[in-house]
Amino acid sequence: MPKLFITLLCFFILISCQQEQKPVLTTTSSTQHKAPTLLKDAYNVGFLVMDGTFNTELTAPFDIFQHTRFRESVKPMNTFTVAQSKNIITTFEGLRLQPDYDFNDAPRIDILVIPSAEHHLDSDLENTEVINWIKQTGSAATYITSHCDGAFMLAQAGLLDHVVSTTFPSDVHKMRERFPNLDIRENVWFVHDGKVITSAGGARSFEAAMYLCDVLYGPDITNDLAGGLVLEYNLADYPHLIINQEKEN
Repeated sequence: MPKLFITLLCFFILISCQQEQKPVLTTTSSTQHKAPTLLKDAYNVGFLVMDGTFNTELTAPFDIFQHTRFRESVKPMNTFTVAQSKNIITTFEGLRLQPDYDFNDAPRIDILVIPSAEHHLDSDLENTEVINWIKQTGSAATYITSHCDGAFMLAQAGLLDHVVSTTFPSDVHKMRERFPNLDIRENVWFVHDGKVITSAGGARSFEAAMYLCDVLYGPDITNDLAGGLVLEYNLADYPHLIINQEKEN
């Protein structure tokens, strides 16, 4: 009898300890995510993010544009991400991002940025919801920019039909094959035609973003922004093309 009592007592003590040590799991719901604070009298800059987005094409222009908030006497930029849903997306390099907005609650966008993503040459082009959002948002925007293969998405949305453009150097021929009626240039870092700026992507995304700041704010502010990120801005040294520039004061 004492052995049975001792055995039962040890059993209940063991169960009690296991319950006390059981970890408490916490989950983060997308509905708990707080959207960024938007400054008044500022440009709203929306970055489309999708699974497979390449880090550089997203972070390079995001960094340049976001730093306008710290420059006096200029109209700053509100920078935020927009996705098809608020579910966490994973970039090509494995960075996990919580989108600020989805297509239903995104604010008005003055500058639409399309960073390249892994499937912009195939399955993403068949995503009609995304393509329709790009077409609608881009048509209403003051400026449209793409980096690397983001140009394929703009082309699919019909936003490059009457402008000269460029894309990732090794994908120029693929873009010409898919969109034979478009004027797609190579051997340039970026092209500005009307309200559309397309870039070769990669590290050249920095130069294309700084160029747009030059259009909006002038070279002095742009050089100041570049210096804040330990970059140089020398437009004359960049292989680029400007056609029908629309400069906003």
